[in-house]
Amino acid sequence: MASRTDITDIYRRHVKMVYRLAYSYLGSTADAEDATQSVFMKLINAPRSFQSVEHEKAWLIRCTSNLCKDMLKSARVKRRDEMPADMPDGNIRDAHEFDDVTQAVLSLPERYKDCVYLHYYEGYKTDEIARITDTPPSTVRNRLRDARGMLKRTLTKEGRDAL
Repeated sequence: MASRTDITDIYRRHVKMVYRLAYSYLGSTADAEDATQSVFMKLINAPRSFQSVEHEKAWLIRCTSNLCKDMLKSARVKRRDEMPADMPDGNIRDAHEFDDVTQAVLSLPERYKDCVYLHYYEGYKTDEIARITDTPPSTVRNRLRDARGMLKRTLTKEGRDAL
């Protein structure tokens, strides 16, 4: 079982990743902060033993994903605000610049967004994503291919519209 010190270390290692994933689902800073807090409270209330840092990261991704999906099923949740571009250093939301590509990724359907996020933002390989999402590796590869096509069309269209 994880001690209070272990949980603090896990929090420090993964809080930004959990927040980014929650925000990618919920599209609201307040809801993403709530989800991040809930995920770590779940770990505090029911401590677990992890085999490795990758195992704890995979558990946090799965827990965050499931929690956000439950929150989205709730009728009270609506996409309300955009992630601020001018976030101060040290804030859990300073993870990446909110640009056209990020906006396009956030607009993807959920099944594609999960794969893109895990592959390109977190660096997981397709076999690892398959285990995390309980999806066959070929499905993950197909979703990544399809998502790249959707992103290319979206970003090319936006580029033409800007001219």
